[in-house]
Amino acid sequence: MSDDDRANLLGGYLRARRALVTPEQAGLAPGANRRVPGLRREEVAMLAGISADYYLRLERGRDKNPSSQVLESLARVLHLDELEQEYLLGLAAARPRPQRRRKPERVPARLHQLLASLQVPAFVEGRAFDVLASNRLAVAFSPRLQPGYNRLRSLLLDPEEQAFQQHWTRSTEGFVAAFRKSVGDDIDNPRFVELVGELALSSERFRTLWARHDIRNLEGGTTTVNHPVVGELRLHRDKLPVDDLLLVLYYADQGSESDEKLRLLASMARTTPTRTGAGSQTAELNSHLETHGDLTAEH
Repeated sequence: MSDDDRANLLGGYLRARRALVTPEQAGLAPGANRRVPGLRREEVAMLAGISADYYLRLERGRDKNPSSQVLESLARVLHLDELEQEYLLGLAAARPRPQRRRKPERVPARLHQLLASLQVPAFVEGRAFDVLASNRLAVAFSPRLQPGYNRLRSLLLDPEEQAFQQHWTRSTEGFVAAFRKSVGDDIDNPRFVELVGELALSSERFRTLWARHDIRNLEGGTTTVNHPVVGELRLHRDKLPVDDLLLVLYYADQGSESDEKLRLLASMARTTPTRTGAGSQTAELNSHLETHGDLTAEH
């Protein structure tokens, strides 16, 4: 990426974050007739201890090598956390970068073997949240976890995924912010360009969140989903790096109701042929329940 491209990224990030800080948060009187959301450029410059003209040059991409002291002052004014400050410093770093040699994202054979042996929903994803491999229980958990699907696209554009995620609004915030971090300064990556273009055209939610320039690590945690067959599941999620890929696991507390429901899904996955498509998968699981009985009724 050229110095001009890097400066434009830096300016866009500063503008987006400035719009999210209110005068009250910055210790300023709100005043009347404010025509911009958040802080004015002059206010950011004053609080950071730099001239308004210099800050304007930063936002417009005219200064390509701001000092770390200036950037740290701006991070303080813009209320950036440690991860966001690291991202800001990375955008401004004036260091030569070798030409990227992008290799296709391929899942090694050992990971396929591991997926097959796991007794919990598990799948492998790439940098753009493309599902590259998954086990049968992952597909029983959600048919959108089959290879060929993109988790971010499903979350934003698939109504079934939106119903599946109990906390959809919060999930979209985390996913888009994590995607922004994954993209970083690799803005000419064809896969990223394709996905951003598609989502920007198709999803107002994506456009809103993308414009915020939020940065976040999408780490492990606890999530609650509404499975169309077994109902509510409260599961832990762990993400384990393997080479340049991520192995994602979902599992429940041992002995919990969600654990019993996962066991039921595992039983159905062993006896139900896997077919492409969310609707056909749900129909097959429901058919299994009609044949073998609803095991969740005991709980």
